[in-house]
Amino acid sequence: MKVEKVILQNFRNYSSQEITFRDGLNVICGLNASGKTNLMESIFVAAIGRSPRTKNEKELIKMGEDKAYIHLFLEKKFRNHKINVEINRAEGKSINVDGAKISRLGELIGLLTVVYFSPDELKMIKEAPQERRRFMDLSLSQESKPYYVALSKYNNLLQQRNKLIKTTDYAEFSQTAFIWERQMAEVAADIILKRRSFIKKIGNIANDYHFKIAGENEDITLVYEPCVEGEDRNVIRAALEQKLEESHEKDYELGYTSVGVHREDFNITSKGIDLRKFGSQGQQRTAALVIKLAEIEYYYKESGEKPVLLLDDVLSELDERRRTALLEATAGTQTLITCTEFNENVSEYNKIVISQGKRVEE
Repeated sequence: MKVEKVILQNFRNYSSQEITFRDGLNVICGLNASGKTNLMESIFVAAIGRSPRTKNEKELIKMGEDKAYIHLFLEKKFRNHKINVEINRAEGKSINVDGAKISRLGELIGLLTVVYFSPDELKMIKEAPQERRRFMDLSLSQESKPYYVALSKYNNLLQQRNKLIKTTDYAEFSQTAFIWERQMAEVAADIILKRRSFIKKIGNIANDYHFKIAGENEDITLVYEPCVEGEDRNVIRAALEQKLEESHEKDYELGYTSVGVHREDFNITSKGIDLRKFGSQGQQRTAALVIKLAEIEYYYKESGEKPVLLLDDVLSELDERRRTALLEATAGTQTLITCTEFNENVSEYNKIVISQGKRVEE
């Protein structure tokens, strides 16, 4: 999988710019605020349909302009694609793939698979469970269409149950909630099974990388923390349905649904230490790095294609040993990395210099 080129128009600080990329390592250099991160953001938006940095999409439009455009050309094993994104201040966002407008993000996600790593990804380790759920959901949605569909359906059902809590009296809620709960438990069972498999697989890969990067005496263990226990789909479904029913009184008091896959987490430990709570910054940074590297290998094993790796300003956060290990692990993967200067011992790479929203020659 390879991003061949990106054309930006009125996106962030870019007026009009075409940037081409090569296989392997692409190093995007420039001063701070030159537009390096904006370029990475544009590729993420074309892949996922939303920004990793803001929920207000109007911020993506260059100041003083009404519309922004991203045109991304993608090369895959069997077919090339063109993704066009238009962000309109008045009308919102529209996306088309190969000339056809898509009506749902599910038609886009997974076409261009990306692994995105920035200093903000430390949130996955040290902040609230929602950051780790976001990691699981983004990874699995790119890899599995059925997962994305199940997650979207579950979230819609969850909204319906929460609406019922807020708009009816307790008697009516308790008597009618089963309509949503049966469906929630049905799709949640598929989500739980997929998450469990994902965390187990990615945990094993991450542990191998951790040995290489942190040293032979260091380990990392990922343990999925599901909302209900069970290995069999029917057992999981029945257990969650029962748990939702038992939570009626509590949920009505709280005003929201307190049980379900939207409350799950996974634990990250090293030598028995819970890195979420007690890990040092160095341990947390290494954990985030090896999990992202494991994500690349997971995609390759599941799909036969490696994703595009987006590394935004992470080299400055790592010591020499970790930088070397990271760059070695990117072999065979198209990698886009931003930095203010690049002094690594790498024999071949494509250097792209950005200044004030433009590619410039050195």
